[in-house]
Amino acid sequence: MKIYKTNFFKDIKRSDIFSHVTNITYLPKWGVLLIDLLLALIAYMISYLIGHTLVTMRVEGSILEVWKQAAILMVLQTFFFWVFHTYSGILRFSTFIDATKIVLSVVCASFLPAAFNIVIKEFSTTGLFFNSILYIYMFVAIVLLVCWRVTVKLSFEYMSHHAPGTRPVMVYGTQSAGLAIAKMLNSNMDSPYRPVGFIADAADNVRHDLLGLKVYVKDERLIRIMEAKEVQDIIVSPMKMKEITPSRDLAVFLDNNIRILTTPYFTDFHEDEEGEEMQTKIGSIESIKVEDLLERPVIHINTENVRQVISDKVVMVTGAAGSIGSEIVRQVSKYNPRLVVLAELAESPLHDLSLDLANLFPKQPYARVITDVRDYNMLKETFEEYHPQVIFHAAAYKHVPLMEEYPTQAILANVLGTKNVADLAVAYHAERFVMISTDKAVNPTNIMGASKRIAEIYVQSLFRKLTKQAAGSDTPVTKFITTRFGNVLGSNGSVVPFFKKQIAAGGPVTVTHPDIIRYFMTIPEASCLVLEASTLGNGGEIFCFDMGSPVRIADLAKNMIRLAGYIPGKDIQITYTGLRPGEKLYEELLNQKELTLPTANEKIMIAKVRENDYDEMAVKIDRLIDSARKGMAFPSVKLMKELVPEFQSKNSIYEQLDK
Repeated sequence: MKIYKTNFFKDIKRSDIFSHVTNITYLPKWGVLLIDLLLALIAYMISYLIGHTLVTMRVEGSILEVWKQAAILMVLQTFFFWVFHTYSGILRFSTFIDATKIVLSVVCASFLPAAFNIVIKEFSTTGLFFNSILYIYMFVAIVLLVCWRVTVKLSFEYMSHHAPGTRPVMVYGTQSAGLAIAKMLNSNMDSPYRPVGFIADAADNVRHDLLGLKVYVKDERLIRIMEAKEVQDIIVSPMKMKEITPSRDLAVFLDNNIRILTTPYFTDFHEDEEGEEMQTKIGSIESIKVEDLLERPVIHINTENVRQVISDKVVMVTGAAGSIGSEIVRQVSKYNPRLVVLAELAESPLHDLSLDLANLFPKQPYARVITDVRDYNMLKETFEEYHPQVIFHAAAYKHVPLMEEYPTQAILANVLGTKNVADLAVAYHAERFVMISTDKAVNPTNIMGASKRIAEIYVQSLFRKLTKQAAGSDTPVTKFITTRFGNVLGSNGSVVPFFKKQIAAGGPVTVTHPDIIRYFMTIPEASCLVLEASTLGNGGEIFCFDMGSPVRIADLAKNMIRLAGYIPGKDIQITYTGLRPGEKLYEELLNQKELTLPTANEKIMIAKVRENDYDEMAVKIDRLIDSARKGMAFPSVKLMKELVPEFQSKNSIYEQLDK
């Protein structure tokens, strides 16, 4: 339920009204030293007066004149200021460590002449100082020097917290991460956020004030308290986000239109070149993220198995610059492949991906190939040159309404493209072929889903034929593996970036139907499971991923509006436009006739689907491809329905073919 990932400590600047405070330059070190010496001299004069007033100083022998005493003590004090570098800190950011340095420097400067007195009096009746005055000086000097720093620090904090444009916030959580956030907000002049309290939940057993701020219990009174304090934001540390269930623990804040902010991990911070202020690689406000709405557990994969499949191999990824393809490339690159072949038709995204990979994996070899999976001869040149051993086939047309308008293009890209890559994988003896499919291939209601189901049928039946032909021989057979999952958050054409644009434009946010639901995964999560599935398959399987609980799109839209700081239905409207061609209210992950079997990874299941004869399917698929090449839309869709009997069109002109 993360909204903004905010760099509170540098990037967000205060209003121009307060710029004179934030632009005050730091007092130079020599200036701090001079002021400290002046305060030390004042402390000695006060101590001398107190000593003469309250202490009987009738001793035998003589004592140095007061100005000589002051001179000697100031020389010693300067020396110990230098030893402990008490003047090197920035006063407005003074800490307990700075106070400790002050105490040590004053104690040393006081006890050294006292020690001299003890030594000298062993041989003479003359002393340098009255020890009682030195002890009084020690106390007075510490008080003045520490109070001077505290006064500067509090003055800056007061000006910061009471300047125009400041926003009162509460910190959710009372553990170390929450305390660190509050301390940083208090000490940073550039942050517009002013902490006014902490929020404790059941896991936080703290009920006392922290850092001078009250700790509030999360109960029915909290919202009224926040309204009274004009708090419109709360800050949750990333560590706290891991401990809570966002939909349960943060819902009360979203329902009351309170923004939820979070900081970067502290490992993301670094010092600038001068070492004077904290910076972060993350921008001031990152794009709205909804991954936490899924509340999906962290995915664990068997990295050693993946390494055995990928390491020192030539890996080819088709559709390499796409959302899923590019993430597969990044994850594959972690396992030291000999070469990664980036097969892509779109030149600009491929170039951008190349630049990104050069920064992330500078030592990993890549081969950029502009190719079209629909062109067998062009694709064959790539196989001839690189002989890929492991193939991840992610190239496809995926947009449901567009493919309803151009069914022949869906067939050529998704069916012919898959057939070309699969046939060449066999011809060039690839070890593994992993196809990226979709949950829309289950009981398809649209052209896109049906085309992916036909592609599944082709690679499965091809593998079965190859296995039968190789029975009894030692000839290795290319393992064909299919992975099937639902919508991916943040991918091209995903509903999330579409909603973001609409929210940024002030709305309205358009949803097709109030009851429509979808399964969602994050791009890294889906790619991780694809890699894991590639190691589990013996060939011919369709792996289905655990997609978690379905998400109601209308609720997703409302939460995204709230997370952006707006009120649904008031600031930004939600309108319902009706189901689009080929769209259904809910997606299924498995055909009704299919069963699933568990695998070593609880997030991955094997779908047991009906078997198809390759020779029979190949003839029908070739006929379908010929029809698509001729641009014959209705005859092509009719052939698709023959290949996939469960394909029933919805909200489409092709519904008439089902009658």
